[in-house]
Amino acid sequence: MEINPDQLAAQISSGGLKPIYLIAGDEPLRVIEACDAVRAAAREAGCSEREVFEIAGKDAREKKNDDAPSIWKDIGYSVNSPSLFSPMRLIEIRIPTGKPGVEGAKFLESLASDPPPGVIVMIIADEWSKKHGGKWSQAVSSKGVISIAYEVRSNELVRWLGNRARTRNVKLTSDALQLIADRVDGNLLAAAQEIDKLALLNVSGEAAMNADDLRAHIADMARFDVFRLIDASWNGNGALASRTLNGLRQEGAVVPALMGMIVSDLKTTLMIAERTRGADHAGAMKSMYVPSFKQAMYLRALQRHPAARWNRFLFEAGRIDRASKGRESGDAWLHLERLLVAIAEPAALNMLKTARA
Repeated sequence: MEINPDQLAAQISSGGLKPIYLIAGDEPLRVIEACDAVRAAAREAGCSEREVFEIAGKDAREKKNDDAPSIWKDIGYSVNSPSLFSPMRLIEIRIPTGKPGVEGAKFLESLASDPPPGVIVMIIADEWSKKHGGKWSQAVSSKGVISIAYEVRSNELVRWLGNRARTRNVKLTSDALQLIADRVDGNLLAAAQEIDKLALLNVSGEAAMNADDLRAHIADMARFDVFRLIDASWNGNGALASRTLNGLRQEGAVVPALMGMIVSDLKTTLMIAERTRGADHAGAMKSMYVPSFKQAMYLRALQRHPAARWNRFLFEAGRIDRASKGRESGDAWLHLERLLVAIAEPAALNMLKTARA
């Protein structure tokens, strides 16, 4: 069966746990919360053991050498090995690309068709579309649950916010929900945080809050911070990066305070690019212990620029930092904006050249 991620917890509560789950999609918050719902239900059912397998790009592809070690064999051994300490185990198989490869697809089809007792399998993918499906995902749907976290479109965001507010006992009118939707600019994580803040403030009374009430409690629902700035630039949204930077400037931020995190992410991106030279970025990030919630952001950025360009971006960042401290001439805010837009949009690289002139 296929279930909306937001309804997964309710389905488990009413219908119980299934032996296998496929949770995928490019909306990280919805994927994370759907996975957490399965984990929580598994713990409640007595599951005290959890194993996690990460399928990097090279592991997902078919091996040319039949004698080469395969992570799928390791997973098979684990799935079929009896537990000594727990009546139930949770095994997570993370496939960032959503493509398990030929060997992996065969393994997953067999696993889903005949799930072993005492084991709950959760397959997690960052990417998903109709092209990703196959016999293995059909087998998962037959014996378990598929939950795809599609992007919440702008015309669906108000409804999504309303549902989330109700689950947290926060009463908001339609204009208040629209205010939040306008301010967070499609960022589900930011939207969720704002609803959670209202729940913590315990602002709901008998009547629902309208937009004016909301403004009185929270001055600016979409706080412009350096995290959103980097997310926008690395994810390829130059317009949002520019607007966020302008918001930071209006709030009184100074360039030197921003450069630390920007330079840190530039160094991380450059290191990944230099280690892989276009291949197996996922494996490099795993070896570097890059947090899973940031990996998709780095992957998108690495697809737009080669390693040499990231080295150039890092050089530009150093120049901007010096300009912000009066050690070099130039408008640090202008140069920083041009750098962030160039990272987001390769077509804007000419602006970067102009900034250096």
